[in-house]
Amino acid sequence: MVIEATVAIGSGVAAHSLSLIAFGADSIIELASAGVLLWRLNVEIRHGAEFPESVERRASRIGGVLLFSLAAYVMLSAAYGLWMGEGQEFSTPGLILAVLAIPVMWWLTKVKMRVADQIGSRALRADAVESITCGYLSGVVVVGLLIQLLMPGWWWVDSLASLIIVVLLVKEGREAWEGDEDGETAEH
Repeated sequence: MVIEATVAIGSGVAAHSLSLIAFGADSIIELASAGVLLWRLNVEIRHGAEFPESVERRASRIGGVLLFSLAAYVMLSAAYGLWMGEGQEFSTPGLILAVLAIPVMWWLTKVKMRVADQIGSRALRADAVESITCGYLSGVVVVGLLIQLLMPGWWWVDSLASLIIVVLLVKEGREAWEGDEDGETAEH
């Protein structure tokens, strides 16, 4: 995740690409989410059967806040890019990174969802959603970069492509925030 964030943000800054920067920011958010998840699992290990539901709820809500934060950043940056008429330049390192991230994020999400269902963890589910969001962002980055490569005058593609992902981020952030009242993981 550190390498992914560094390459994506560096490539995004060099290419003026909001979608690449958002992709890198998502990697940083995934790292923060993983830290929250480790904290949550550590509390469960220490408390065992006496594991407080409040810890699960707090960890899940932190995941929701992280998703909302990324959505706000992407939305404001895309709106600014559209307002200023600024677009991205093609980035070979960004394209390679995004293409490689898609299968990795799909696999990681599948494994995390399975474990989240097994242990009944909304926090792990929120973390898995952040992984799939990274995969979706990868797809948006790939499409945006390929369009930019083939149609260099389409300056608005990066901002528009980035706005598409905001809908998913808000939906999944809301699910992580609200969770289920009975303590079970929410159905996806």
